[in-house]
Amino acid sequence: MRRLVRAFWITLALLFLVEAWLWDHLQPVVAWIVDRLPLKKLKARIATGIRHLPPTAVLVVFLVPALVLLPFKLFAMLLLARGQLVSATGILIVAKVVGLGLTAFIFDAARDRLLLIAWFRWVYVRVLTWRDWAHAMVDPIKRRIRRYLRMFAPRRASRAVRLLLRIRRRMHAVQSA
Repeated sequence: MRRLVRAFWITLALLFLVEAWLWDHLQPVVAWIVDRLPLKKLKARIATGIRHLPPTAVLVVFLVPALVLLPFKLFAMLLLARGQLVSATGILIVAKVVGLGLTAFIFDAARDRLLLIAWFRWVYVRVLTWRDWAHAMVDPIKRRIRRYLRMFAPRRASRAVRLLLRIRRRMHAVQSA
């Protein structure tokens, strides 16, 4: 039972880290794409407008991307239920990237205003704490996997092969005895 609970927490940590990784790694890509759009004046006006809104109005603006993309995600789930895996996956990926771009843009423009809301600040601090916790859960496992993979790296492959052959010989010796 204890192993099952630990596996649950590690899985939860992995899912959280995947989301954090997507945020950290796709945000610059999406920002680069958004910067290429010829809407600099519009983006600057939107950012300025967001900064001048009261914190609760900024929260509503922050939730808009999730609400706008919800129909697309539901449509992708419908396609998935009908067995159209490729189309559903494509729609979900596009919705994720667009949602991430919009959310990152709004969050960057509105972070200071949003952190004025006590419960949002509490949630923000908790999310950062959970991210640190998730790294503490997963990083030792990642290090162990990297150590195992390094054993099979090209420059160490002969050493790994010798180890495997030695194990094989021992197994055959035990079987024939």
